[in-house]
Amino acid sequence: MPILVNRMTEADIDGAIDTIQQAFAEDPYNKWVYPDRSKFSPARNRVSLGLRCQWGIKHGLFYVARDSSNPSKILGTAMWLPPHPPSQPQSWSEYLSFWMLWLSQIRMNLWYGRGGLSTARYYIWKAQQAKAQAELWTNSKGYFFCNIVTVLPEAQGKGVGRALMEVVLEQADREGVWAYLESSRNVPNVAIYEKFGFKLVKEMECQEGEEESGKITLYCMMREPRGDADVEDGGESGDELAEGHMEAL
Repeated sequence: MPILVNRMTEADIDGAIDTIQQAFAEDPYNKWVYPDRSKFSPARNRVSLGLRCQWGIKHGLFYVARDSSNPSKILGTAMWLPPHPPSQPQSWSEYLSFWMLWLSQIRMNLWYGRGGLSTARYYIWKAQQAKAQAELWTNSKGYFFCNIVTVLPEAQGKGVGRALMEVVLEQADREGVWAYLESSRNVPNVAIYEKFGFKLVKEMECQEGEEESGKITLYCMMREPRGDADVEDGGESGDELAEGHMEAL
């Protein structure tokens, strides 16, 4: 089916969140950061993701995919952060946008609580992520950062995931900028991302306590910009992906 990929709008937010909540129901990171599933609040999660979507429409590269024959239904979502050269200071608009998002999250937590989110595990992950990126992010142009790419289970195998990945990777190639992501699954996702040109560069261990249940491994992958001659035909792969860690406190 012909896939249409467009930048996310306010009208797309509810459909985009539907794809995320369905695709992430069994995600390893999701289960790790919400260890007590009985306390998980889909309503609070929806509000949190909605805040992120509203922020991303203005400041990120947030996309949705549709079947051209049924454009009212969102089939997949991709959320990327644009590259930020480390030598370039953060603009006032970006600075204020992060503060406004943080204040919105505080209000959300006062109303909904944490919704089962383990703040200890969340901050463990954030600390390990900061260390990994400080080690790996060395390019002066910055990196396109893939936070989330999801496809509805019913739409897998139809080219949705590939279309959502390629819309930003093609931009990265045009601009000569690297791309980065963190996968919560080794199998099959590392092999799938390799078809897009990513390479596994680090296994990021996040551990709370001594129990095995308190541990998760995230797979850091990077992609060098490439020309047409370097592109590999990956078929329809990419449609099983459910990646990303944009859950806000």
